[in-house]
Amino acid sequence: MRPLRTLLFSTLYPSAARPVHGIFVETRLRQLLATGEVETRVIAPVPWFPFTASCFGEYARHAATPGHETRNGVKVDHPRYLLLPKVGMNLAPYALARAALPVAKRLISEGFDFDLIDAHYYYPDGVAAGLLARALGKPFVVTARGSDLSLIPDYRLPRRLILETAAQAAASIGVCRALMDRLAELGADESKLHVLRNGVDLQRFHPLDRSQARRRLGLPAQARILLSVGLLIERKGNQLAIEAIAGLPDALLVLVGSGPELQNLQRLAQTLGVSERVRFVGQVANEELKWWYGAADALVLCSSREGWANVLLEAMACDTPVLATSIWGTPEVVSAPAAGVLMKTRSAASLREAYATLFADPPQRGATRLHAETFSWQATTEGQLAIFRACLDRLRHVTGRATWKR
Repeated sequence: MRPLRTLLFSTLYPSAARPVHGIFVETRLRQLLATGEVETRVIAPVPWFPFTASCFGEYARHAATPGHETRNGVKVDHPRYLLLPKVGMNLAPYALARAALPVAKRLISEGFDFDLIDAHYYYPDGVAAGLLARALGKPFVVTARGSDLSLIPDYRLPRRLILETAAQAAASIGVCRALMDRLAELGADESKLHVLRNGVDLQRFHPLDRSQARRRLGLPAQARILLSVGLLIERKGNQLAIEAIAGLPDALLVLVGSGPELQNLQRLAQTLGVSERVRFVGQVANEELKWWYGAADALVLCSSREGWANVLLEAMACDTPVLATSIWGTPEVVSAPAAGVLMKTRSAASLREAYATLFADPPQRGATRLHAETFSWQATTEGQLAIFRACLDRLRHVTGRATWKR
C-alpha cells in the first residue's frame, strides 16, 4: 500500500528568503510526515515583485524567494501571483488559483497524483484551494488559523466565498475551538468542523539554565525580564507592553522580531523615558528562540487577535510562564495557573495587574513545562490522518474512484 499523498497549499510557508514565515504550517507538516504514512509536495505562492534590493523590505523578500526549493526533504514550489493594491483582497483567491494550477498539473503529470489538497488559512488560500480542487477533481481540507476567520469574514465578499468554500470542502479544521465556533456562527455545517490544536516541539523547546541563557545573550543577571516574540505590528500590542514597563521599574522588556512598527515603538519608549529598559533584538532564527525564552521570567503577548499563538506554548515548553490577552484560542492554552495569567482587558494597566498577580505567586520550577507537555503533536497528527482518511473513504464510497487505499 502506498502512502497517502497530499498537496499542501498555502501562502503561509517558509522559504530560503523568509525562513520563519509560516513555520507553524511547516512544523505541523513535518510531524505528519514523520509517521511515514503520508507523502507531500508543497505549493506556496508568493506575490510577484520585480526588485530584490533590501530597501524594499518585505517585498524584496518576496522577489528573492526561489521558484523551487527543498526544505527538510520536502519539495516546495513558489509560483508568483499578482497582488493588486486596493482590489487585491477580493481578487487574491483567483490570482492564487491561477498561479498554482499549472504547477499542480505538472506535479500530476510527473507522477505525483495527489489524493487531496491540504490548505492552510481560509481566505484567500482556502478559497483558492477550492478553485483548484474543482479544476482538478480533488477533495480538499482547509485549516483556519486566526484572522482568516476572526477578522476577514467582516467583509461581505470574502465572507460569502468562505462559506461557499466551507460547503465545498471535505472538512474544515480550526487550530482552536473559537475559530470553529465562529465558522459555525457564520452558517457552516457543524458536522464538517474539527478542532486540531497546534502542538509544540518539546525537543527544540526545553528548559535551560536561566543564568547561562542570560550570559549567552548579554542580558542582565538580576533584572526581571519580560519577553515579546513576533512581528512588530499594531495588533501584537507591543505598544501596550512598553507603556506597562513605564510603571514597572524593576522590569526589562525584550522585543524579538521585526516589522513596520519598529520606529514607532522606539519613539514610544523614548517618549516614556524607558529606552534603557526596552531592547529591540530583531528577528531570531526559530532554533535559537529557546535561549530567549529560557532567559525570560515571563512571555508577554498583548495581541488583539490570535487563533493559536505558538509562542505561548514555545515559552511554556522552556518553563517560562506567560502574560496574555484573553482572546480567541489563548484561554485554551493558558488554561492552568502554571501556564501564566490572562489579562482582564487589553491595556497597559491590565498587563501590570497580571504581572503583579503572576510574580506574587509564580509557578514552581518545572510546573509550566509540565503544562506544555500536555500539548504534544501526537493527537494533532493522529487527528489529521483520521480526517484525511475519512474524506477519501467517503469519496471512494460515493464515486468509487479514490486513488488512495488502506
